[in-house]
Amino acid sequence: MILKKPVVLAAIVGVCSGRALALPQSLPESATCNPALTALFTPERPVLGRYEACTDPRPLGDVAPSGWVVEALEPADAFGGAGAYDHAAVARLYGGLRARVARGWSEAGDRFEAVTLISPYPNAGVTRLEPGTLIIRWICDRGGAECKMLNAAR
Repeated sequence: MILKKPVVLAAIVGVCSGRALALPQSLPESATCNPALTALFTPERPVLGRYEACTDPRPLGDVAPSGWVVEALEPADAFGGAGAYDHAAVARLYGGLRARVARGWSEAGDRFEAVTLISPYPNAGVTRLEPGTLIIRWICDRGGAECKMLNAAR
């Protein structure tokens, strides 16, 4: 489908702030990945790489690496439009509150990783907000130019 590539690129472009930040290449021990959240908040079939959504019971301030900017965003801006989640239901959950969001990326060898941290976040049933941090990662291990953010360092 023609629209899939722009959706993936839009999700990645929002992550890049113009500089690489200290980003661990692995998840914290306290994080657990959740396929149901991955299905809700990431593109179903990305053109490149893979997505995973994990949760950490700690607050965003304890999960985000030092130097990351934390923003208060409306749910639609925090989660974007690429996932299959019910946008109206998520907006109702936040009830006018904003999500705290931090974004960053790293590149090491053949691996490029873009991360979005969101707190609080909806549970998989989209029935309540959880107090910890949602970690959404886009990982591309292919190496070539298609996975690298060549203009991100500018």
